[in-house]
Amino acid sequence: MLNLAAMHEAIADAVPDRDCLVFRDRRYSWRDVQDRTRRLASVLRAHGLGCHVERSSLDNWDSGQSHVALYLHNGNEYLEGMLGAYKARCAPFNVNYRYVEEELLYLFDNADAEAVIYHDRFAPVLAGIRDRLDKVKLWIQVADDSGEALLPGAVEYEAALAAAEPEPPRDLSPDDLYILYTGGTTGMPKGVLWRQEDIFLSALGGPRPPQTLEEVVAKARKRDLRTMAAPPFMHGAAHWVAFNVWGIGGTVVIQNHPATLDPDDIWSMVEKEKINTLTIVGDAFARPLLDQLKKKRYDLSSLIMMTSGGAILTASMKDEFLEHIPGMKILDALGSSESGAQASQFSESGKKSSTGDFAVIPGNVVLKEDLSGVIEPGSGEIGWLAKEGRIPLGYYKDREKSEKTFVEVGGRRFSVPGDRATIEADGSIRLLGRDSVTINSGGEKIFAEEVEQAIKHHPSVYDAVVVGTPHDRWGNQVTALVRLREGAAPDEESILATAQEHIARYKAPKAFVFVDELVRAPSGKADYRWAKETALAALEAHGGR
Repeated sequence: MLNLAAMHEAIADAVPDRDCLVFRDRRYSWRDVQDRTRRLASVLRAHGLGCHVERSSLDNWDSGQSHVALYLHNGNEYLEGMLGAYKARCAPFNVNYRYVEEELLYLFDNADAEAVIYHDRFAPVLAGIRDRLDKVKLWIQVADDSGEALLPGAVEYEAALAAAEPEPPRDLSPDDLYILYTGGTTGMPKGVLWRQEDIFLSALGGPRPPQTLEEVVAKARKRDLRTMAAPPFMHGAAHWVAFNVWGIGGTVVIQNHPATLDPDDIWSMVEKEKINTLTIVGDAFARPLLDQLKKKRYDLSSLIMMTSGGAILTASMKDEFLEHIPGMKILDALGSSESGAQASQFSESGKKSSTGDFAVIPGNVVLKEDLSGVIEPGSGEIGWLAKEGRIPLGYYKDREKSEKTFVEVGGRRFSVPGDRATIEADGSIRLLGRDSVTINSGGEKIFAEEVEQAIKHHPSVYDAVVVGTPHDRWGNQVTALVRLREGAAPDEESILATAQEHIARYKAPKAFVFVDELVRAPSGKADYRWAKETALAALEAHGGR
C-alpha cells in the first residue's frame, strides 16, 4: 500500500536513529518524527477530525476527509503538520501566508477547513476573521519569535503534542487524499485532489518510484541523502522534494531564516549540514544565490544536485552555477499541481545548457489545440502539454473547472494544466509558456516566459516580467517590466538588441517599464496581475508609451 503516512511509519521502523528533520537547534530522528506526528494525529482525532466517508462512494471532486489548514512559514511544524494530518486520515492543505483577510476567508471557506495550524505571527489576522470561520473546530498555534499571544480557545502546538498519546495510525488507505491549492495567479486558488498513491507515483517518489511498500523500505535502508528546499513549503516545489527525500529515508534540513530568501544562510547551511541536493525556483532564487557566491567562499563539495522547478531557470544562470560548483548537476524539473512530474532536463559542466528543451517522462504528450488528438513528433505544431495515467481526481467541489482541466481525448483521460509546447522529432518537448499569460499581438501568440528569458540575457538586467498591454494597432503590445542591476542605467535599445538575438523581432518588447522591485510570490513565480497593473499605470503616466 502506497500511503504517505504508512511509508513514513515503515521507514521509521527501519532506520529509527537516522536524522529525519533538522531545523535550527532541533535535530529529530526518524523515531522522533514518528512519535511527534503520531501525537499530532491523536490531537486531531480527539477533536473529531479524520476520514468520514471512503472515496469509493464519492465523486472525484468531493473529499470525505477533514481538511487541515497549514498557515505556516517553513519549519519542522509544517512537514509534521502534513504527516500528522495524514496519520489521522485528514487532508492538510497549503495556505499562502501573504494572503490578506479576504483571500484567507475565501480559501478557508472553499477548503472547508476544520482545523488551522498557524504561527504566532498570524494570530492577529486570524483574530479578525475567526468568528466567520464556523467550520473550524481546532486552532493550533505554533510558537515563533513574534511575541504574539495565544488566541483564546487555541492550543499551543508543543503543549498539545506533549499531552497526547503517540498512537499508531490505523485504517490508512492509498485512496487517502493529498490536497494542493494552486497559487491563483490568474484567478482564485483551486484545491487539486490527488489519491496519495497517485501523487507518490507521479511526483513524490522520484524518477523511478518504488511500486510497493516493501520496495520503499528496501530503498530507504540503502541510501541516506540530505536535502534542503529554499522555497516555502506552502508551494508544491518545496514539500515535493521533502517527501521525495523522505521516501528514500533521507534527511530534510530547513534553513535558519525561512521567511526570507537569505543567500548567505542557504549556502552556510549547505556547508554546515553537508547538503547533497538543494531546491530553488528559477531565476528569482538563482540570481541572489549566484551574487552571494561572488561575495563569499563556501565549501559546497557535498552538493551533487541542484533542482529547479515551478519557474524558468535561464541557461546562462545554469552555466554560472556550474562554474562555481563544477561537480554539481542541475535538474530542471517541469510539472504542475495538476500533473505531477512531466519532463526534465539535466545540465552539467562541459555541456551547453538550454532553457526550454525537456526530455519527456512517459505518459506525457502534446495534444492538439482543439483537443482532437495527439500531435505527432516533429510536426512543429503548437499544442497543450498533457499527462495521462496517474493524475488528479479533480478540483475540490468544482465539477465545471475539473471537466475543463481533466479532459477525455480518444477515450483517454488527460490532465491539461495550460502549458503550451511543441514536440520534436526525437520526442523531446519545447516548453513555450503558460497560456494564461500568453499575449495576442497583431494576430500572433507571444509567450511571456520566452520574452522574459531573452531579456534576462542582457548583463544589466537583474529580473524581468513581461505582460500584454492595450495597443491601438496590435490589440496588445509586449511590455517588459525590468529591474536593473545595481548601478546600471536604463538602456532600452541595448536590451532590445540583446533580446532580438534570442527571439523573433515581432516578439520583442514594444515598451519598457523600469522598476526598483518586481513583485513575486515567495515561490519565485511572477505576480502577473501586479505586473499588468503596474505596467498600465506607468504607460498611462507617460502618455501610453
